[in-house]
Amino acid sequence: MLKIGEFSKLSRISIRLLRQYDEAGLLAPVRTDSFTGYRYYSEAQLPIANRIRSLKEMGFTHTAISEVLRCYDDPAALERCLVLQRAEARTAAEEAARRLRLLDTAIERLRKDEAKMKYDVTVKTIPARTVASVRQIIPGYDREGDLWSIYCQETARMNIQDGDPVQYTAVYHDGEYRESDVDVEIQKSVTGRYPDTERVKFKTVPAVEVASATFRGSYDQIAAANEAVAAWVADNGYEFAGLFFNIYHVSPHETRNPDEFVTEVCYPVKRK
Repeated sequence: MLKIGEFSKLSRISIRLLRQYDEAGLLAPVRTDSFTGYRYYSEAQLPIANRIRSLKEMGFTHTAISEVLRCYDDPAALERCLVLQRAEARTAAEEAARRLRLLDTAIERLRKDEAKMKYDVTVKTIPARTVASVRQIIPGYDREGDLWSIYCQETARMNIQDGDPVQYTAVYHDGEYRESDVDVEIQKSVTGRYPDTERVKFKTVPAVEVASATFRGSYDQIAAANEAVAAWVADNGYEFAGLFFNIYHVSPHETRNPDEFVTEVCYPVKRK
């Protein structure tokens, strides 16, 4: 039998954590001296201690570790637990990366001249055009790429000719910002006539007058661009008159570098 200090050295787990694991029911000593309170462990418990340490380093909570330990005799069940934890870790990493981008953008803007931080707002008419359209309820705005994937899958063999100019657009049909289950339509301008597929519809979109602002960089800037458009509309005698949409001049389809994205936010307007 091993004293707790000896077991701590062999398992590379501090005495403090060993006591926590005992209290949590993860790794109880084989014997506790009723008079001195000393804890004694068995050499046979070292593999369990190593598993606990590894699982903790993977980000499992004490409750989850207890459940995973019961799966070690079932490789399939253990793999399911690890795959689920990997997915959660990836989601956490993506969220951390998003926060870092927000911080980097905020710092960069603070270091720039105020004039460079402004978004130029213009009023223009977007002419009528023929588009291939996919409209669905999707889980969130970050899943817009699913709609573009549908377009690519269902038109891959149709030899569709791009519009001149080709324009990639996302229209937001909800009357508000929604946290989930958002109604989004993506459109790509095309030349010619084509039959509808199961989820891709071809139609003519009428001309529309919009107030728009174009920016380069990640989509985190959309809120600031929206502010600029809203202020311009209020100051110039216009009012909003339809569903807003984004035009993607340079999108993830062309580059994986968010700093190279070019996006135009567009709000249909009319004179008051």
